[in-house]
Amino acid sequence: MKSRHPLKVLFYINLAIVLLLIGYKAYLNLFAPEFEALHTEQVARISDKLSGPGGFSFAVVGNINNSVGVFEERMIPVLNQADLDFVVSAGNAVSGGGEDKYRAIQGTLSNLDVPYLLTFGENEYDNFGSYRFYDHFGPHFFSIKAGDARLIFLDSTGKTPWQWQIRWLNDLLNQEPDRARFLFIGHPVLEPEQEAPFEQDDDFLQPAEFRQALLEAIARHDVDMVFSANLSLYSDQVRGNTRFITTGGAGGLILNDDTSFYHYVRVDVSEDGEISHSLERLEAGQNPVLSTLESLWFFIYSLFYVGYVNFILLVAVFVMISIKLYTAIFVEKDYYPDYDLDPQPWLSRPLRVAMFTNNYLPFIGGVPISIERLRKGLETLGDVVLIVCPRYRDQPPHEARVIRVPSLLSMGEDSEFRLANIFLSRIRKQLRAFKPDIIHLHHPIWLGSLGLFIARRLKVPAVYTYHTRLEHYAHFVPLPGNLFRNLISHELVKHFANKCDGVIVPTYSTEEYLRMIGVKSPVFIQPTGIEYQRLQEVDDEDIRKLRESLNIGEEIVFVSVSRLSNEKNIDFMIDAIDELRRRSERPFRFLMIGEGHQHERLQERIDKLALQEHFTLVGSIPPEDMATWYHLGDAFLFASKSETQGMVILEAMAAGLPVVAVRSSGIDDVVRHGFNGFKTPEKQDQWCERVQQLLEDDGLRKELADHALEFAADYSVEQFARDVREIYALTLASVSSR
Repeated sequence: MKSRHPLKVLFYINLAIVLLLIGYKAYLNLFAPEFEALHTEQVARISDKLSGPGGFSFAVVGNINNSVGVFEERMIPVLNQADLDFVVSAGNAVSGGGEDKYRAIQGTLSNLDVPYLLTFGENEYDNFGSYRFYDHFGPHFFSIKAGDARLIFLDSTGKTPWQWQIRWLNDLLNQEPDRARFLFIGHPVLEPEQEAPFEQDDDFLQPAEFRQALLEAIARHDVDMVFSANLSLYSDQVRGNTRFITTGGAGGLILNDDTSFYHYVRVDVSEDGEISHSLERLEAGQNPVLSTLESLWFFIYSLFYVGYVNFILLVAVFVMISIKLYTAIFVEKDYYPDYDLDPQPWLSRPLRVAMFTNNYLPFIGGVPISIERLRKGLETLGDVVLIVCPRYRDQPPHEARVIRVPSLLSMGEDSEFRLANIFLSRIRKQLRAFKPDIIHLHHPIWLGSLGLFIARRLKVPAVYTYHTRLEHYAHFVPLPGNLFRNLISHELVKHFANKCDGVIVPTYSTEEYLRMIGVKSPVFIQPTGIEYQRLQEVDDEDIRKLRESLNIGEEIVFVSVSRLSNEKNIDFMIDAIDELRRRSERPFRFLMIGEGHQHERLQERIDKLALQEHFTLVGSIPPEDMATWYHLGDAFLFASKSETQGMVILEAMAAGLPVVAVRSSGIDDVVRHGFNGFKTPEKQDQWCERVQQLLEDDGLRKELADHALEFAADYSVEQFARDVREIYALTLASVSSR
């Protein structure tokens, strides 16, 4: 086993850190111990401290913004030594209204030795924070008695109607005319004389009617001091008998200049009611260069206000992005196969191969026939094959090395879609007893998923053959069609293929599709084999008898082989044949071989168009008789767009039939336009025109038939089995070298 690349290990460590931090955030929001109505406790502590006679002192701080580096580590120790009775936040104690922000500020404020009160400001309101403030601290506007003073807190965010607050304020102050009065409101009422950093109009109290009514109430009741935050500066203004102070230097983003600096405001109230205040600046003590660097750092730090959690979270995300970019740009990649792999040890001995498929014989379809041919070819080469598949009503009574799984759900007795009971323990037991060298998966869901699971448990390689374009089967899935067709089907194939050790595709266009959707597993291009020799061994007498039984005279015979299902585009051919009979006078018959859940509806459509003499639904034909039916035809017609290869097209060519098909991923690589047939867009006029050419031009039809026979000779079952066996050996060599 190869050791993990250190960068990959580092990437997953970072991913684990991110998941842990996200989990921690979820814990904070959902499971951390609750705290509520903290202001009740703080007010009681203030009342106890100021219960006797004498003056008191308190500090006002603004824009703490969950700062750890400044407020918690540098300012709180100063406040604890300043002989204060309590501390008031004038707003923006948190950097946002999230639960983690509130829990962080509660932890920070618990380091204070004195009580504290918070003003409901802009940041407290942000991110649905109003109900958190109410739960954790208390009402958005309130007042308390502190000694012989009244402290009033208003809501400036718009959460509480301003008209109600003004009425409440007037009633409150009319009752206590002689007390000292301090008012706290998050948004500044007056604009400062100096311009604040990053100042915006909505940083001030809004609307204008609220501001004017508040100024009138302040003047009428002789409020002594009004404190606000929300700006990163210190401003001291006097209007009438009231001092208006804006303080925003407790820890948020500042510039460390004469206007914007770290500070708090101390207020002293003497025993006889005299009020004084002082600006307490927190000196940085740095030279200009270091001051500039600190300002830059705190600008960055402001992005990660809530402790170190968001900081580490975002750093971890950026580290992961950096690692991904590094590996994308600098790590050398080799997109070519490893030519040093030696498959010979596995080619020189018989292999034990287990195959998992969601459909198999006796159900007739391209996938079951392909699997059966591969099984026979591998067994001819000496390998041992075990097939795990659904149970059917008419299955053979005794089958060697076939595990039939009963269905939990099936859409009719002969349906392609069966949900086999993948939960049976006997499947795993039989696989362990079989001891496969490799497991071959033929579908990316259900039994295919079980096969991949068992491969991982048995520690053997898993190879997946991409047979079918799942997006064309949206009508079978109980999900919105566009959702399955445009997203789920492609993601399902990509996810499954990338878990496999190798992917087999029949054509180059299919490989291109897988690469486009993001498949990174090794991809091997290997067309499905056909029984070329058997398709040559047809008795002319059997063909003559078949023509007579179908009452076919001198008509040109078109043949098609397909399941009668929506994704096979049968309606397109019915409409085209209806058009063709009007265009050409030459007699023809169209034989549609195959069965399916749309049989009754399609027959009704044929009857409605009176096409019975031209279009016949033949039904299901035993595989051993198909060669005769192919040779009955003069050309092969096809309109399905859900194929990854179109195996029936190769079989028709092996019988000497030129082809007219609708262009699609499974058609482009086998139909060479103008050489062995024609391929057209899904446009009825163009498709019908090419069919008319083969109907009326005997020479062209003979020329294309010869080329079709020559082209199909390269796709024998024998060569197919040898090529798949080499893919197995290369995959085993690759896995063993890891």
